[in-house]
Amino acid sequence: MRFVGFMCLAILALSSCETAPSQPVVEPVPQSSGEDMVLWQALPRPVAYKALPDWDGSDLAPGLSALKRSCGVFASKEPSALLSRRAPWAGTASDWQPACAALDVIGDDSSARAVLQALFMPVEVAAPDASSRFTGYFEPTYQARLSPEPPFTEPVPAKPSDLITSSGRVYQTLPNGQRRSYPIRSEITRNGVKPLAYAHPADVFFLQIQGSGRLVLPDGRTLRAVYAANNGQPFKSTANWLMNKGWISRGEANMTGIRAWMDRTSPDRAREAMNANPRFVFFNIEPEGNPALGPKGSLGVPLTPLGSMAVDLDYHAPGVPMFVSTTAPGLGGQWSGLVVAQDTGGAIKGPVRGDLYLGTGEAAGATADTINAPGRMWVLLPRGVAERIKVSQSVSVSNVGMVTLTP
Repeated sequence: MRFVGFMCLAILALSSCETAPSQPVVEPVPQSSGEDMVLWQALPRPVAYKALPDWDGSDLAPGLSALKRSCGVFASKEPSALLSRRAPWAGTASDWQPACAALDVIGDDSSARAVLQALFMPVEVAAPDASSRFTGYFEPTYQARLSPEPPFTEPVPAKPSDLITSSGRVYQTLPNGQRRSYPIRSEITRNGVKPLAYAHPADVFFLQIQGSGRLVLPDGRTLRAVYAANNGQPFKSTANWLMNKGWISRGEANMTGIRAWMDRTSPDRAREAMNANPRFVFFNIEPEGNPALGPKGSLGVPLTPLGSMAVDLDYHAPGVPMFVSTTAPGLGGQWSGLVVAQDTGGAIKGPVRGDLYLGTGEAAGATADTINAPGRMWVLLPRGVAERIKVSQSVSVSNVGMVTLTP
């Protein structure tokens, strides 16, 4: 038998122009109404763990490692603080403390499964239009220089001083003190940026797509390019743009195929393809630190290969565990695993949308290239959180989108 409940989730209305105006358009700064909270009181009954594809055979270790890092974040919050205002159904920091404390008793894979089953209830997330998509991403490693020299001529851009974020929107502060939506990629690159380092133009473009990476200098030092901000413009697929032009085939619509096309085309045409995506990402530069650790995601903790996932934070609370089933040729075909929502991204939109973190370097990138398929997602909630929420009782106050949780 299937039990259906409804989760009302707040979605902030973000508007942005598709092209930069020839003259600055000054926009008013919206004021927060304080009504972006959704009081969610409905949760369907949980599924049995045996309903999760390959629950008994999946490797839980990466997800458990990631979950313990999330627990460290929860512990730093005020006990009454919600994990997310946009996803209040996930409860407060204190709701998670008993489950987090119990993770310390896990010894082996068998005890891990038993402990998780005792602590959490799985609830399937289903989008109203039945859409779903899972992809993969990684931390690339690129050769770089501290001053430009061919072919390392593209600046790794620093966050500019004129970029501000207010009420969830990104603005450019003009010399006269007024504001406008931050410009699109083509205008930013035309006007120039503050360089942190220099790399091949295609490498910088893909560094921006991945959101972070490592830069290897000629003297052997390795630096981390860490996500700092973006220009607030919508992400648009360069792969789709190239296919629509007839310049690549569907089989080439991945990072490897696009990079090969950029290497054989002219610099101007490659720039045109990059500019098809108006979103532009800025970075900070940090020491590499522990090379065994992944980059920090939006939750502020190092990402765990096959244990961390980027999700749409308009729908999900950061730090929560999930169980995912999707098709991943680079992981052996049909893949299921425990992952934790520890990152987000401009292309990650929708309730059943996830981007699996695969690790650092070329091998991780090759695996990430093979993942692009529909799938299923279950949120694992502490039993105390799930049990107190009654079926079919939801109250929303503003900006509400409907998402069905279907066990």
